[in-house]
Amino acid sequence: MAAKDIRYIGVNDHDLDLFEGQYIVPRGMAYNSYVILDEKIAVMDSVDARFGEEWLGNLEKALEGRKPDYLIVQHMEPDHSANIFRFLQAYPEAAVVASAKAFQMMKNFYGSDLSDRNRVVAGEKSTLSLGKHTLTFITAPMVHWPEVLFTWDEAAHTLFSADAFGKFGALDVEDPEGWACEARRYYFGIVGKYGPQVQAVLKKLAGLPIETICPLHGPVLDGDLSEYLNLYQTWSTYGVESEGVVINYTSVYGHTEAAAEKLAELLKARGCPKVALNDLARCDMPEAVEDTFRYGKVVLATTTYNADIFPFMRTFIDHLTERNWQKKTVGLIENGSWAPMAAKVMKGMLEGCKELTILEPAVKITSALSAESEAQLEALADALMA
Repeated sequence: MAAKDIRYIGVNDHDLDLFEGQYIVPRGMAYNSYVILDEKIAVMDSVDARFGEEWLGNLEKALEGRKPDYLIVQHMEPDHSANIFRFLQAYPEAAVVASAKAFQMMKNFYGSDLSDRNRVVAGEKSTLSLGKHTLTFITAPMVHWPEVLFTWDEAAHTLFSADAFGKFGALDVEDPEGWACEARRYYFGIVGKYGPQVQAVLKKLAGLPIETICPLHGPVLDGDLSEYLNLYQTWSTYGVESEGVVINYTSVYGHTEAAAEKLAELLKARGCPKVALNDLARCDMPEAVEDTFRYGKVVLATTTYNADIFPFMRTFIDHLTERNWQKKTVGLIENGSWAPMAAKVMKGMLEGCKELTILEPAVKITSALSAESEAQLEALADALMA
């Protein structure tokens, strides 16, 4: 931490297989918590229930014999709020600071809204003085829950950003891919639907001097913050982060896969800067979602199946549409031995997406690639490179 009177007291989780029940985390997960040591002491969030004892031990060590005055609850997901009452058992004189909605959620999760305890309801631009440190609260509704607060520390020029700017991975495991890869998968999986809400809070932050960002997952960010802020600007406006084409496909007997691989070869031969190829039945689907938001040009290739589309492709498109996927150029490849329907079904599923350019006509394969369908792939490759 850049400020010596702000201490990290979070924990690492190496036992979790699926974060939020769906995202694989091969490098584990960090549940971050911080303590600000001043004339008064504020603890920023707690951690997952399984690590309550470790967290309280970290807190006790950081306090060096003192007692905290406040527990600030920025976000009510249980991986950050589960130890509120263990904290209050240990420090019954401390006040809890949270938004009004957070106090309501405490009753839902834990059976008490703390109405009988010392509590402080924080709202937009309300402040809390600790002495040298003055904290300003910034409401961040639907980033990605409605009760969320960010906290800006004026003295330390530090932003406590709740789940924003987080990433997958424990802090004691090296990530050779750097921050952006797992932060991107995290963002589009968890926050991606709420681009307008992220934009709203980014506008609130624009005038604040921020030198350090302390998220609830992933590393503390300091130094040049432009990479992180620029990526959040691109992600939350559904812009194109990287030039290239992502081809997402499903295949029953390998013929649609052959078409996807052939298209990838054609694009590379035409100088495409990056071609990402995802077999939706076998890849980590959130990785494919990440790619499909990252690149500006996307191909969806699937078979007709029960007069519909192959289940993995239907699930994948649902992942995109529920996250407000938009502003892309889309090519379609359908396969069907007797009554191809896939292109029609996919178009119908994408009707609600904003600012999509769907390239016409769709490539049509009847069972296996032929001279005719290979010529259509050539035309699609040309259109994608135009």
